[in-house]
Amino acid sequence: MESKRINLLGLDKSQLEKLALENGESSFRGRQIYQWLYQKGISSIEEVTVLPKTWRKHLSQNGISVGCLREIKRSISDDGTIKLLLETDDCELIETVGIPTQKRLTICISSQIGCSMGCRFCATGKGGLQRSLEVHEIVAQFHAIKKAFGRNPSHVVFMGMGEPLLNTNAVLLSIRCFNKDLGIGQRRVTLSTVGVQKELPRLAESAIAYLGSVQFTLALSLHAPNQQLREALIPTASMYPLNILLEDCRHYQDLTGRRVSFEYILLGHLNDEIKHAEELAELLRGFQSHVNLLAYNPIPEESFKRPSANRIHRFMNILDQRGIKVSFRKSRGLDKNAACGQLRQTHV
Repeated sequence: MESKRINLLGLDKSQLEKLALENGESSFRGRQIYQWLYQKGISSIEEVTVLPKTWRKHLSQNGISVGCLREIKRSISDDGTIKLLLETDDCELIETVGIPTQKRLTICISSQIGCSMGCRFCATGKGGLQRSLEVHEIVAQFHAIKKAFGRNPSHVVFMGMGEPLLNTNAVLLSIRCFNKDLGIGQRRVTLSTVGVQKELPRLAESAIAYLGSVQFTLALSLHAPNQQLREALIPTASMYPLNILLEDCRHYQDLTGRRVSFEYILLGHLNDEIKHAEELAELLRGFQSHVNLLAYNPIPEESFKRPSANRIHRFMNILDQRGIKVSFRKSRGLDKNAACGQLRQTHV
């Protein structure tokens, strides 16, 4: 009978101590694995040279591995952004992106292989959903970006491939690992979602259970100020009316004490008119929130246009004048197919 595979990435110190005891060694060996796993960023159990060679062989023979991903392709943009195409053990492909500045290195994490949400402006959803990622596959993206840049990421955003709220447990366990084992404060973690009915309250309750307290940022991908336009851009929005979605956001705030950020992709002459900015300001009036504007990142399958700088500034000014906290996030890696899913699409 084939041994069940166990991947070490994502396991905490107590779990690794227990694994060592179950495999005939002292708990101290588990602590050694923990140190090499999270401080040295090993990619195989054979690299843990402080362990007896016979025991390393025993672990490998019993299906215990680190659980790293294989780099298939690397795309480097002029601005220093690096996008990696990574392969899982079952030969599926995922993307992860490292976005550097002088003071930080942000990693854009994927939570699924593909996506079922079908957002029209997103390349990932064009290929549908294959499956959700395991905890070790999410954490392995951190090690891949660390290896690519030669330094630890400082910030984590779940804005890559997939819908995090369709893989909540693995995402929260990954956040716990980033926080407790890799030293990234929760306030440097952002979870982005287009919204899944009934999942926001469950996210709050599960996050409190998994993490003790909720300090990460929830970013709700809104992209439209009314239900009709939102349904045209996000097909699943038809099952999750905007008024109920915002009620769930307020409930999330009540449970966690954390404000919600709203992501809004500006599509030239489609959702970036003066009336849209005014409607959005009214929609969020009285809401403890922040709006993060982004310019559309073109994909071949759609004819949407990037808005002009003047239209972006006009939209921002209208929100600001109406008391809505707003910022604009500059796109990175535009010269190298930076939109989620594009690198994977060009490879398969």
